[in-house]
Amino acid sequence: MRKTMILVGAGPGLGNAIAREFAKHDFIVVLMSRSQERLNNYAREFIAAGHEVYTKTVDALHPGTLTQAFSEIMHQLGLPDAVVYNVGYTVRDHGRPISSDDLLQRYQVDVASAWHCAGLVALPEFGKKKGAILFTGGRLAKIIRPASHYIGKAALGAMTAVLRQALTPMGIFVGSVRLSQAPTPGDERFDPALIAQEFWKLYSERKEADIFY
Repeated sequence: MRKTMILVGAGPGLGNAIAREFAKHDFIVVLMSRSQERLNNYAREFIAAGHEVYTKTVDALHPGTLTQAFSEIMHQLGLPDAVVYNVGYTVRDHGRPISSDDLLQRYQVDVASAWHCAGLVALPEFGKKKGAILFTGGRLAKIIRPASHYIGKAALGAMTAVLRQALTPMGIFVGSVRLSQAPTPGDERFDPALIAQEFWKLYSERKEADIFY
């Protein structure tokens, strides 16, 4: 039976590169993002490459959309084998004041909805099939380089550790790829396709819980 990977945060850069990497290993991929129009375009690309793909429209700011999308796809395809949460708020503030409401929204997108997605699949059956939950993190969130637009990624790192402690006894692997700079197409190190291989390495080898890239 073929395996399935759900990608939350599909996009023309790293998101779709991760999905392509899993599809190359005969995974069915489910692409989720806010724009159905863009998802339709992505789906055509995957189908043209011979991959089986499904799409769902979600908004990480509103976890109810994630609940509905996961429920629908799991009803259709069953419990996935891997979930990759590739969503994050990294827009620079350029010195403008940041309100508590801004921080709450960022926390929802970067952290709370990541936790929510994990909870939707963290079932005993997911552990029995050696399921994996993977996150796109950031090394730039370290306190030695503080910046308001990295607060969420710093919190995501802490959340990943807490989640790992809770789910490892169930047989569920929790990992992250923590990037030191933004993915850049054509870059000899930070090309999305190269970073995507690190996500596959996490899933397939499970020797490291966090890859600092």
